[in-house]
Amino acid sequence: MKHFIWIVLLSVMMAGCRGEEFDVVIYGGTCGGVTAAVQTVRMGKTVVLIEPTKHLGGLSSGGLGATDIGNKAAIGGISREFYTRLGKAYGAEEAWKFEPHVAEKIFEEFIAENKIKVVRGERLDLKTGVKKEGARIVSITMESGKVFSGKMFIDATYEGDVMAKAGVSYAVGREANAQYKETLNGVQTKRATSHQFNKPVDPYVVPGDPKSGLIAGVQADGPGEEGAGDKRVQAYNYRMCMTKDEANKIPWPKPANYDEKRFELVLRNVEAGDLRVPINPVMMPKGKTDTNNNFAVSTDNIGMNYEYPDADYALREKIIKEHIDYQMGLMWTLANHPRVPESLRSTMAAWGLCKDEFTDNGGWPNQLYVREARRMVGAYVMTEHNCQGASVAEDSCGMGAYGMDSHNTQRYVTKEGKVRNEGDIQVHGFKPYPISYLAIVPKEEQCTNLLVPICLSATHISYGSIRMEPVFMVLGQSAATAACQAIDAGVIVQKVDYAKLKEKLLADKQVLHWTATAGAKGVHAAEGKGGIDAATLKGIVIDDIKAEMTGLWENSATTSGYIGSGYIHDGDSEKGAKSVRFTVPIQKAGEYDVRVSYTALGNRASDVPVSVAGGSMEITTTIDQRKQPPLPNGFISVGRCKFDAGAKALVTISNKGTRGHVIVDAVQVHPVNE
Repeated sequence: MKHFIWIVLLSVMMAGCRGEEFDVVIYGGTCGGVTAAVQTVRMGKTVVLIEPTKHLGGLSSGGLGATDIGNKAAIGGISREFYTRLGKAYGAEEAWKFEPHVAEKIFEEFIAENKIKVVRGERLDLKTGVKKEGARIVSITMESGKVFSGKMFIDATYEGDVMAKAGVSYAVGREANAQYKETLNGVQTKRATSHQFNKPVDPYVVPGDPKSGLIAGVQADGPGEEGAGDKRVQAYNYRMCMTKDEANKIPWPKPANYDEKRFELVLRNVEAGDLRVPINPVMMPKGKTDTNNNFAVSTDNIGMNYEYPDADYALREKIIKEHIDYQMGLMWTLANHPRVPESLRSTMAAWGLCKDEFTDNGGWPNQLYVREARRMVGAYVMTEHNCQGASVAEDSCGMGAYGMDSHNTQRYVTKEGKVRNEGDIQVHGFKPYPISYLAIVPKEEQCTNLLVPICLSATHISYGSIRMEPVFMVLGQSAATAACQAIDAGVIVQKVDYAKLKEKLLADKQVLHWTATAGAKGVHAAEGKGGIDAATLKGIVIDDIKAEMTGLWENSATTSGYIGSGYIHDGDSEKGAKSVRFTVPIQKAGEYDVRVSYTALGNRASDVPVSVAGGSMEITTTIDQRKQPPLPNGFISVGRCKFDAGAKALVTISNKGTRGHVIVDAVQVHPVNE
């Protein structure tokens, strides 16, 4: 009898160690966490959704109501269902601009309809919270001691805490361009033209005296070597929901610990003559806004978040408070401080927080905009080459559809002793692209039952395109689908049958591939219709995304008639330092007409050097890109040349000696006898 009692007690104790057991355990009630939970239930599995705060939806219900996506047609599945439900709330088919509380209500409806178990206010124990047996997670433990066991785990947080504590490799900050042969990563001073100072501002406590130290908001070191990697993280802020409706407006509160010295930079900036309104209020329904950063000194708290990704909770809370105090104090300063010109003060004072939003937080958003924290380093790493179409993931689990967008990462002092921002990158003009399934799972040797749809495997600059809320919802659903299929097949997440995964994702109306409209002209690629499909053209056609670039070229798709998803241009700068070389493989010997394409405009260069090598003769010529190309599809012939089978035609376009913008789009090597 005693022996039996001990067995019972031991069983109870073991059950307590295992805690509650589920098929899928999801940590993080972000938008991606919610869609993952919904999909798990719809596939007949048990699930728990653990959210450290009281609120579900992350940024999608935390103020980001102006949906960033670039091309809505790339969004399907439960993510699309979310925007359709928002539309019904506003009497429309879909809504991509919405109020925070309406979004949160819909997330809660998803939870209630699917009878999903949600545990709120529980944080992962960052010391011993992830228990593993070999490469498999057995359970996760909260600070309270609660234990959640599962067959599969999904880390749907912005920070990636479960991923990190499970021993999965990850990156923080910016990779060097050289690491993945990128051009937009690392330190980017030359491209730092947006959200920039347009007036000279002195950075020193005593103007002109470096020994007096730097005013608040300016970093002591920097900027670093161009293209080099660093641990700097793009700036965070809060997406404020504002209104001018006096009946619903909360005037800007002054933080209890307000310190005027913290805002010396913005005061000096306006005194220098920069009177641009330093916010970007995008209008939402009912006279409200989704307000984002804008111009030189704004809501982005540049340089104050470097420690956040790897910080413990105490340090994160300190950083969060600093962000609240900064942004709240900034708004009060702009609306009230006597050093701010009256015209700007009155403009800012007309706005205020909304009484009927974030009602448990005084109208202030409940979610810090963690634009980027940890990024997993998985078996497949998404790079700028994926975004621009030069590399294509064959195992798509969703689509990216936004431009590569990084906010500033640092504010430094120039050699001239003035303040400068660095890190802002905005490269658009490419079509939607597939995101690899292997980018949301760890390397097999590190963890075999974890999926990471938010802190996924991507470089800093490609993450700047992927990190959109609709995409997080798509990837959350795909992660849950894979988790359930792994359970059913008895395999690790890295061995899920992709053909079956793809079949299920498509059945659930996910969008996995993009086909541009062949021959479409005059449409910006970001709108989804692309340019001329190279595959429809005769001869051998190589697009600019497959060419080798020297120097910094900029992407564009603003002028119609381009091949593929856009073209590149030299920005009418650094003449003689930029060139593009196309390598065209020749399979059949013969005489070929070598052609290059460009989009003509009055600001183009009239003397663009083009050279051709690798054949029976070398060709050197110039073209006038102000004139419309004479051949179909925007091409002009630069000469004829004979090539042997197996040879490579080398076509080089440079900006040496040019005046005006040099455009590079595509090269066509066309058989003369066809």
